[in-house]
Amino acid sequence: MMKEVTIYTDGACSGNPGPGGWGAILAYRGREKEISGYEAQTTNNRMELTAAAEALKLLKEPCRVKLYSDSAYLVNGFSQNWIAGWQRNNWKNSKKEPVQNKDLWQTLIDLSEKHEITWIKVKGHSDNEKNNRCDALATGEIKKHT
Repeated sequence: MMKEVTIYTDGACSGNPGPGGWGAILAYRGREKEISGYEAQTTNNRMELTAAAEALKLLKEPCRVKLYSDSAYLVNGFSQNWIAGWQRNNWKNSKKEPVQNKDLWQTLIDLSEKHEITWIKVKGHSDNEKNNRCDALATGEIKKHT
């Protein structure tokens, strides 16, 4: 039977592009692990995708995952199957432009093939305690490095 893991993620950027941070919380059987990171020159969307990728990379075996994010970009990429369309169109979006962050999307696709992931959109900067904590981790990384 697959382990069930809950992940919350968030990304932040000071300016867009600019210095960015990401944060995630992984929860399993009542225990939590917080992770975060920083990039000197990035975008908010890259940080949102990075948070999810870095959290999923920590899972040592295939898991059933509920991944919560306030990023419509991330969640819709999977739940509305944007990715399949991009792949069909040789990584071009609906405007026939190259899909941004293709490298991170490909990493997330690989990870989603390993795990059974339910992508869940939460409202950002509201009363979701875990999402707010991820935001604090992400913005804390920016403050720590700038």
